[in-house]
Amino acid sequence: MGGFSGLIYSSLPVLVFVPVNSLRGLTAAIWAALGVATAILVWRLVRRGPIQPAISGFLGVGVCAFIAYRMGEAKGFFLFGIYASLVYAGAFLLSLVVRWPLAGVIWGVLNGHGTDWRSDRRAMRLYDIATAVWAVVFLARYLVQNHLYASDSTGYLAVARLAMGWPLTGVALVVTIWAVRRAGHLPAVSGKTGQSVS
Repeated sequence: MGGFSGLIYSSLPVLVFVPVNSLRGLTAAIWAALGVATAILVWRLVRRGPIQPAISGFLGVGVCAFIAYRMGEAKGFFLFGIYASLVYAGAFLLSLVVRWPLAGVIWGVLNGHGTDWRSDRRAMRLYDIATAVWAVVFLARYLVQNHLYASDSTGYLAVARLAMGWPLTGVALVVTIWAVRRAGHLPAVSGKTGQSVS
């Protein structure tokens, strides 16, 4: 939900954690990642910009750092994200099974369309496709990163975390936007504005 800035905020602590862990050890890496997350949060507060992505990122880094500290292993920093991907994949798959595709549900909530689209078979099919893509993205992240975690490949795990973050999220977003446009469900405010102008 944090957009492009949210992707950057979630990536910077990872970019700092791995090299610092290699050079100075786990404790220094944990503090470095927390320091970067704190700096991002302060930066957003000073600039008076939206801070929700920065707060979410800070809390996420805090959880990851705590797990790594408790485990005493650098790879523990990635454990929360790995299992979060599994949970998200399960949620998106389950929503397909129960015929409430999450891509449509989330879009309806965020843009004021509610759930009326569920009575439209074409819209349901489009949101099924978008939801399935998100499920595949999260499942792929889990399978690849869990394998690297099990093989103690912390460096490759960091690379996979970044490589499977921005690019795969971009693909899923493109498919979701395609589904929204084909379903004719642009943001409700824009639709109302267009009607008032015409």
